[in-house]
Amino acid sequence: MPEVWVRALTGKAVSITDLTDVAKEMMAVSEGVKVWLFEGEMGSGKTTLIKVICTILGIKDETSSPTFSIINEYRGKDETSIFHFDFYRLMKEAEAYDMGVEEYFDSGSYCFVEWPEKVESLFPLHYLKIRISKNTATTRIIEYALV
Repeated sequence: MPEVWVRALTGKAVSITDLTDVAKEMMAVSEGVKVWLFEGEMGSGKTTLIKVICTILGIKDETSSPTFSIINEYRGKDETSIFHFDFYRLMKEAEAYDMGVEEYFDSGSYCFVEWPEKVESLFPLHYLKIRISKNTATTRIIEYALV
């Protein structure tokens, strides 16, 4: 099935004040898919959007990019786990495989993945792919596709 990309909030560039609406829109169209892959250059806003999504999911703890730890686990309002991955520092895909990333993907928990291109062969069958690109210093273009 080919990817069908949809621009968030009906085609407009979004600012940080729009992120809650964007996150709710993506949650509504995700059809229960729990693995979300975030693409975008450094500083494009991947972690910021993930923080907003975690807030909507009831995370009370501090959320931050797991750049050095590779994975952070957060607890949702119903005590379910939410996993946040940052594969930027991986040298090879086998590192993610060795840490059991496929088990996380199959867990039924939300898994938010930054730098997914580092682990392409480990993706589950279905996922939400989010692409963030800078539009101006304060706005972004956010597009997503259910795969």
